[in-house]
Amino acid sequence: MPRSRAFLAVSALCLLVLAQIMAPAARAQSILRDAETEQFLRDIGTPLMEAAGLDPRAVTVGLIWDPAINAFATLGQQVYFYSGLIVAADDVLEVQGVLAHELGHVAGGHAVRFNEGVAPASNISILSLVVGAALIAAGAGDAGMAAMMAGQQAAQGKFLAFSREQESRTDQAGAQFLEKAGVDGSGMISFFRQLQGEEYRLAIPQDNAYNRTHPLSGERISQLQDVLERSPHWKKGADPVLQARYQRIRAKLIGYVSEPRATLKAYPLTDGSAPARIARAYAFHKLAEDEKAIAELDALIARTPNDPYLLEMKGQVLLESGRVKDALPPLREAVALSGGNPLIASMLGHALVQAGERDGNAETFAEAEQVLRTSLARDNQNPFGWLQLETVYERRGDKPRLALATAERLNVSRGDPRAALNAATVASQGLPRDTPEWLRAQDIVMTSRNQVEDMKKTRRSGR
Repeated sequence: MPRSRAFLAVSALCLLVLAQIMAPAARAQSILRDAETEQFLRDIGTPLMEAAGLDPRAVTVGLIWDPAINAFATLGQQVYFYSGLIVAADDVLEVQGVLAHELGHVAGGHAVRFNEGVAPASNISILSLVVGAALIAAGAGDAGMAAMMAGQQAAQGKFLAFSREQESRTDQAGAQFLEKAGVDGSGMISFFRQLQGEEYRLAIPQDNAYNRTHPLSGERISQLQDVLERSPHWKKGADPVLQARYQRIRAKLIGYVSEPRATLKAYPLTDGSAPARIARAYAFHKLAEDEKAIAELDALIARTPNDPYLLEMKGQVLLESGRVKDALPPLREAVALSGGNPLIASMLGHALVQAGERDGNAETFAEAEQVLRTSLARDNQNPFGWLQLETVYERRGDKPRLALATAERLNVSRGDPRAALNAATVASQGLPRDTPEWLRAQDIVMTSRNQVEDMKKTRRSGR
């Protein structure tokens, strides 16, 4: 093999190895936002965050639409549950156990410390590539490729061992957080047993964790059992109020993500509980049987007339079934009863936009703008809210503020930074100079321009 071809082959293999070690699997994921669910996650998370020495105001706990039974922590002190985990978890103790583990990653700064595991693995891989390149250049092609493959395997093993050790330490930290927060840790064990059942079902060997990022569930159970059983809170059970709230948000999620027939099978008409009625309301709504959906919700509202989340659901069903004016009263009441929850307010803003488009009333659009701006001031990470505000400004012919709302939406949704840059530039050129809106447009111009430059550098380095 000529030296130039050998060098190119080695370079390509080097990039491949590093990509395999450093790049997580890319998958399209959709964040699910629901006011009731987010409040529940905050409520169960706050004692655990405080036990972990974290500021609850700085930690985000969210939900991703994905059927996998999984959760993860990422940069920025963010924890995400997959919807499949909430569906699979039997009770709130299991969710608290998983959350305690993920907060262990946050408290340990593991997302930031990722390079501690990558660097040794990369060194092994690069060394093997250098040796392999020398052998190939000397004419020993087979020996050179063997050296490279052996180095790649050793690098992978080094990184996976680091990951497993990190997971084990995080399990122990999670157990400590549960005890300090006064939470029964039996849910952590029962959830690992559920995962172990999945491993058996998938015929995953139980005698060797070498090729796994996490220890085998059986190993995790044996390492945690004694620690958790020594806690004074062992087997005291779940908080009944939290358990009832969990069953409700779980049923809501099942109704939202599952096929209606499956939901109605899981929650038959003979079940008059609140979780069952909520799940069926979404199932009937998806089947376009909205009168049945409203009947389920009205039965619950009759029991608890001041529940903002039930009123929000009723408003949503009415709005999405085309009964826009009927949706406004329950949504207004839901906003008031929730203390102006920004997600509920954004749905009210959406209903007002729809009403304004139907009646052409400028006052309706003015109310929609006020509701949406107030909502987004409290939670600007809501692309749906920005999209509604775009509609308001488009109908009004306010091009600079339309461009700013578009830039905000693209910035939040991590869309094309070039489009965000263009929109923010248009906004900054049309808005009064040195106003808060103009300054915000300048901020987005700067961050988007930096993102565009980073993309260009990445493309150049990839050539």
